[in-house]
Amino acid sequence: MGRELPELSRFELQCLRLLWARGEATVRQVHADLPDAPSYSTVRKIFERLEGKGAIARVRQDGGAWIYRSAVPSRAMIRKEIGRLLDVLFDGSALPLVSHLADMKALSARDLRRLEELLPDSDATPARRRRQGER
Repeated sequence: MGRELPELSRFELQCLRLLWARGEATVRQVHADLPDAPSYSTVRKIFERLEGKGAIARVRQDGGAWIYRSAVPSRAMIRKEIGRLLDVLFDGSALPLVSHLADMKALSARDLRRLEELLPDSDATPARRRRQGER
């Protein structure tokens, strides 16, 4: 993607996540999906902002309602937001974040083993060799 990803507010991200989940949707459909939704006009305004930032695009009209689709890839946007979280709270380091997740019991031992497998050069780790029956 040649252009920079937009800076989004928490609520803009929440609406965008619902749009990613649906693929395409009207403002009314996303409004209905929002827990503790603000007014329809507030969600409509958020869609205008998202469109202005280039995060979503109108695809077609269905009756009188516009149907929208994300204009930014979810994976890239999530990566950007995680980077922002790491920079703001952990000086760019992932280890303190993972440590907090483990302390909060948000990660199981199984999750940690899976993370280890995702790391570069992780096939050389003692834990992985044990699982593979090597010594």
